[in-house]
Amino acid sequence: MSDNNQWVEAGALADIPRSGARPLNTSGGVIAVFRTCDDQVFATGNKCPHRGGPLAQGMVYGQRVQCAMHGLNIDLAAGKAVAPDVGCVETYPVKVENGRIWVNLVPVAASSCACAA
Repeated sequence: MSDNNQWVEAGALADIPRSGARPLNTSGGVIAVFRTCDDQVFATGNKCPHRGGPLAQGMVYGQRVQCAMHGLNIDLAAGKAVAPDVGCVETYPVKVENGRIWVNLVPVAASSCACAA
């Protein structure tokens, strides 16, 4: 199945501060787009698996985000909570072209985790 038509522009890389995030509103819900201090970009579902808090409002450090509501830590690359926390969020393919961020709306399959909405 081709997913070429599933890419949406999420804005300019420069619009997200280093170690920051922005919500991306889509027809399927909100995706959180993160920029690390070394300019890596990740996208996950925006709802924390603990209590549904908005991950785009969390604190980004390294390749992790800490939920602003209750402190649950998520690995941005894998979408999984960092032990001792449990849970996961969907992750989405991301690419940066000419300074613009693109997010694929087809999530990466979460193989060993039943993601909470």
